[in-house]
Amino acid sequence: MTIELKPLSREGISAALEKGMRYRLLNEPGETESICHDVLRIDPENQQALVLLLLALTDRLRKGYCVGALQAQEILPRLKDPYERAYYAGIISERRAKAALDGGSLAPNGVAYACLHEAMEFYDQAEKLRPSGNDDALLRWNACARVLMQNKLSPPDDQYIEQQLE
Repeated sequence: MTIELKPLSREGISAALEKGMRYRLLNEPGETESICHDVLRIDPENQQALVLLLLALTDRLRKGYCVGALQAQEILPRLKDPYERAYYAGIISERRAKAALDGGSLAPNGVAYACLHEAMEFYDQAEKLRPSGNDDALLRWNACARVLMQNKLSPPDDQYIEQQLE
């Protein structure tokens, strides 16, 4: 059985995105994701919907849903602003790290360390591209550094990596 989805009106996009943000705040990323897909059906380049979708997908990483960071990463090239591409790439990596620390990985410390360092590199890129007065990338970089220090994370040794690859 095929069900045809009902399209939103262009006039309803703003209100739909507001609802999506509210659902995200209510910890309902699946609802947010659905709304974003509805908006993107009629406005495929809507930057606000793309960012909200990326955030909803990464919200689901820590909940154990079968949602991979790959889906969120596929949105990055669609973001027009180079700052936002770098910043949200950092968000994806940071959230992957936190999901690993929450038990979503066989080697949580090694995965978290690698993902946090990757996030920090993206935040460094974003810092160079940031608009005046926007310190979001700095705040995220510092948050990653604190997670590294508080959890005493260090790079996995090469011998452990080799064992995992065998």
